[in-house]
Amino acid sequence: MTDIISIAGISKSYASGFVALREIDLDIREGEILALLGPNGAGKTTLISIICGIVNPSAGSVSVAGHDIITDYKKTRAMIGLVPQELTTDTFETVWGSVSFSRGLFGKVPNPSHIEHVLRSLSLWDKRDAKIITLSGGMKRRLLIAKALSHEPRILFLDEPTAGVDVELRKEMWAVVRGLRDTGVTIILTTHYIEEAEEIADRVAVINGGEIIVVDDKVELMRKLGKKQLILELQHKLDAIPASLSSYDMELTSDGMQLVYTYDIHAEHKGITALMADLVAAGIRYKDMVTKQSSLEDIFVGLVRSEP
Repeated sequence: MTDIISIAGISKSYASGFVALREIDLDIREGEILALLGPNGAGKTTLISIICGIVNPSAGSVSVAGHDIITDYKKTRAMIGLVPQELTTDTFETVWGSVSFSRGLFGKVPNPSHIEHVLRSLSLWDKRDAKIITLSGGMKRRLLIAKALSHEPRILFLDEPTAGVDVELRKEMWAVVRGLRDTGVTIILTTHYIEEAEEIADRVAVINGGEIIVVDDKVELMRKLGKKQLILELQHKLDAIPASLSSYDMELTSDGMQLVYTYDIHAEHKGITALMADLVAAGIRYKDMVTKQSSLEDIFVGLVRSEP
C-alpha cells in the first residue's frame, strides 16, 4: 500500500512560547482509515490544520500525493475534504444549495447526481430543500460531511465527526465511512469515542503532548499491548494473597472475595494451568471465574498515563 500523505519533522510553536507539535513524523497510507487519538490539547486539530493548509508549520514538511502542501497548495487542498469540529454552516441556505456551493468552491462542474448520492448516503435527501437553521445538531454534523465530500476528495479528515450524534446514527455514519474507504478514499479520524476507532480504524496513531507516541495497525497494537484478566470469585473471604502466589501479577479486591490475575493476552495456557494448581496447593477454592480482555480504550488510557 502506497503512502498518500508524508509528514516529516512537523513542529508548531506560537509566539507565546507554547509548543503545539514536536517533530511529528507520520506516513498515512492510501485507502486506509487512520484513527488519530489523543487527549484534549494533544495537538490533533493543529496537525490536521497544518496538513489542510489552514495553519503554517514552524518546521518540517508535508506532502500529499507527492505534492508539497505549501508550494502546491491548490493541488493538495483540492484532494482534501475537511469536516471540522465546529458546526459552522450558512444558516439560511438550503441543504442542497450549501453542498452544491461547496463543490463550486473547488472549481468542480455541477454534478447533481453526485450531490444526490452524498445526501442519500448521509440520510439527508429528505432535507435537501430545508433551510439549515431548521436542522438538528446531528443533521448539521452530517451536512458538514456532505459539504466535505462535495468535490469528490481523495482524502477526508473527520475531526470529531460524531460529536453530539446519537448511538444509532453514529453506527450509520460508521457504515458511511467504511463505504468511502471501500471506494479508495483515505480517511483520517479524530474521535473521543475510542470504541469508534476500535470499530472502524485500520491503524491507530496516538498523540500526546504534541508528540506521536505510537503508530500501529489496530489489530497489532491490541496484540502487543493488550492484556487479559482472569477474575476468580472465591468461596471464602481471603485476608491476603499467600506468599506462594507472589510470582503472579495478582490483586485481591477490597472485600477479599475476588482474585484478579492480569496476564499477557498471548500467554501460554500452561501459565493458567500452573496458577490453578498453585491455588489448590494454597488451599484457595473458587466458585466461578470470568475473563476480561482489554479494549483499545484501555490501551489508549495506559499509553497516555505512562507519558511524563
